[in-house]
Amino acid sequence: MRSCIPTPGIMATYVGRTRAQTRNVIVIAEAVRGRMVVEAIGKKGLNVRLTVSRENLREPQPDLFG
Repeated sequence: MRSCIPTPGIMATYVGRTRAQTRNVIVIAEAVRGRMVVEAIGKKGLNVRLTVSRENLREPQPDLFG
């Protein structure tokens, strides 16, 4: 997977430590020390905001919506 240059408003894939933590997110803003604020759908179906490392964001799969 290729890493992406995250800018606010783009969709990305967050790759966590386990496969269960991998999810599609929308980048909201840049935080401090190489981290980004992203929004994802949480376990209860509600939107949650997370702060994640920029290194863990990847381009979404090309067939995501195809």
